[in-house]
Amino acid sequence: QVTLMESGGDLVQPGGSLRLSCSADGVILIYDMGWYRQAPGKQRELVARISTSYYEEYADSVKGRFTISRNDAANTVYLEMNSLKPEDTAVYYCNADWKTVRTYWGQGTQVTVSS
Repeated sequence: QVTLMESGGDLVQPGGSLRLSCSADGVILIYDMGWYRQAPGKQRELVARISTSYYEEYADSVKGRFTISRNDAANTVYLEMNSLKPEDTAVYYCNADWKTVRTYWGQGTQVTVSS
């Protein structure tokens, strides 16, 4: 079992950048790691995912702007977000998934993009 804690959310102007971090208190190397987000009144959606073999997937809406990375030695996952838009405003959640059998979520961190 792992406990996930996100950090790095903030208020940022359009066009700005943020780096989110997800720290785990357990070993993450066996888990596919992902970032999801949920905006008010909308369903939670996948933003980016990185597999145990470092294969990366991105939602079309963030391709070219966001980059996911993982440091298994530090049990941490990152989401680098550039060229932020107001529609990126949401609570961002970290996820650890093992073959869809075991999945864990963090508490979320708020990202607000507004001038």
